[in-house]
Amino acid sequence: MEHPENSTSYKGLTVNAGIEQPSSVNPYLKNRPRRKRPERTASDYVEGILKGDITLLSQAVTLVESTKPAHQTIAQEVIERCLPYSGSSIRVGISGVPGAGKSTSIDAFGLHVLQRTGGKLAVLAIDPSSERSKGSILGDKTRMEKLAVHPDAFIRPSPAAGSLGGVARKTRETIILCEAAGFDKIFVETVGVGQSETAVHSMVDFFLLIQLAGTGDELQGIKRGIMEMADGIIINKADGDNLERAKLAAAQFRNALHLFPAPESGWTPQVLTYSGFYGLGIKEIWDMVYEYIGFVKQNGYFQYRRNEQSKYWMYETINEHLRHSFYQNPVIEPLLAEKEAQVLQGNLTSFAAAKVLLDKYFDTIDKK
Repeated sequence: MEHPENSTSYKGLTVNAGIEQPSSVNPYLKNRPRRKRPERTASDYVEGILKGDITLLSQAVTLVESTKPAHQTIAQEVIERCLPYSGSSIRVGISGVPGAGKSTSIDAFGLHVLQRTGGKLAVLAIDPSSERSKGSILGDKTRMEKLAVHPDAFIRPSPAAGSLGGVARKTRETIILCEAAGFDKIFVETVGVGQSETAVHSMVDFFLLIQLAGTGDELQGIKRGIMEMADGIIINKADGDNLERAKLAAAQFRNALHLFPAPESGWTPQVLTYSGFYGLGIKEIWDMVYEYIGFVKQNGYFQYRRNEQSKYWMYETINEHLRHSFYQNPVIEPLLAEKEAQVLQGNLTSFAAAKVLLDKYFDTIDKK
């Protein structure tokens, strides 16, 4: 493009054209041979997992999370072969509202338990997925700076992908793989919203609820559903000017717990205060966790709860497969849009449309 300054109307002023700019794309890029990941069998994955190979464990978890049928076939074989080596860990679910300090607390908790008992720790962090783009940031490692570089810790962020209200659909299978790889402590961190707490409660031995004080109406934190699931409640950020507010909040939560029926385990949930940032009160929290584990193992509730969880996940898997089978049915897919249009036009009720679709679906199943 010619510079206007080179016009004859500008006397004594000339602008050089300059040099041609090189392309921003590396011309040698297309000639570089692409390295292809070697194809691995289920035996390769199982052998690597049992040896504690973190790379193969991570790749196996990716297969478990994949929706491709070929990946699922290999993943299920790996899970079944790892199952006999699982079940020996302590599984702790950690939940709380966004901003309660879950990731910072897990960083402090993880270092404490590794120093206290040794062994290996796996952190399965569930990251919320965008409803619009379906993407996740998967940035929990950045808030677990010390654990992220610890040789005995494995942090695996997973996208929630809209399943189970925020808990990744395959977290339970990932727990099995981590246990087979020698991880004797498993932390499951939830998104902290909606149905996610119920799903996490159904896969852990101890459910820890993190709350905050001094954020307004304390009754907002006293919700019956989540409170009844908690085996222990901890008030974070109990330091500095917030210390007295944290103690007051703890007293309010203790009073609220007296209003609920006694848990099946026979354990009375405790309410403690701590500071995740300053590392204050961490030992007392883990004294509580280990006291609970010893208590429920002695009275038989530990194994009962794990059996109930296995049954729960069997039914959840059945429901998931039925839902997938219905919506992927080639006869139902076009009929679904048609009935949806009739409902929106007011020509058919929602319930009648659902009955027609289900009847058609069961007809296609019977004909098979």
